[in-house]
Amino acid sequence: MTARILIVEDETPIRRFLRVALEAEGWLVSEAASAHEGVALAAREVPAAIVLDLGLPDADGITVLKRVREWSSVPVLVLSVRSDEAGKIAALDAGAQDYVTKPFSTGELLARLRGLLRDRASEGGAARLELGPLAIDAKDHRASLDGQDLKLTRKEFDLLWLLASHAGRLVTQEMLLKAIWGPAHAEDSQYLRVYIRHLRAKLGDDAADPRWIFTEPGVGYRLAER
Repeated sequence: MTARILIVEDETPIRRFLRVALEAEGWLVSEAASAHEGVALAAREVPAAIVLDLGLPDADGITVLKRVREWSSVPVLVLSVRSDEAGKIAALDAGAQDYVTKPFSTGELLARLRGLLRDRASEGGAARLELGPLAIDAKDHRASLDGQDLKLTRKEFDLLWLLASHAGRLVTQEMLLKAIWGPAHAEDSQYLRVYIRHLRAKLGDDAADPRWIFTEPGVGYRLAER
């Protein structure tokens, strides 16, 4: 399957340049122009790698790294004008795998991305989770329970994947809403409740006596760890 690369970069000319270079390599490309959008796309699209600028308009790229690392080990290549050692160390400590300084060589950038993808493949990093009888494959957007495919909408799948990525831990309503629907929906808790109800129905779950999805009223949800 063709790898998808997420570019998180606020400068439109650089995003366009990177898109052309990455698509010429045969990769699929998604773009985000802000930290919030980058976190949301990382959760929703499960990219094979992320190219991340540190100087974003709404938050520092380090914040994006820390948020993504809450649920994902996706390889991150930082792209930044900051060339000081302290900045590189901060990015690497926050979870980046590599660091390229602007201006950069296209050949070098592509070579480093290929290396990150090879490392990921050698680690067996397929985006698949298994929680007892529940299996979720992010690359194919498929989920099954007791061997039977679940008929999930795109949003229901994204919701299940994000909860499963944090199995056993509480995920706040705000995090779910921002990651799946975007920051403009951060307060739409009723909207989230509707999707949780649909997802419970498809899992054969009972809100009064849950097997899979547990609610912390007013706070968020937790998927059972098995």
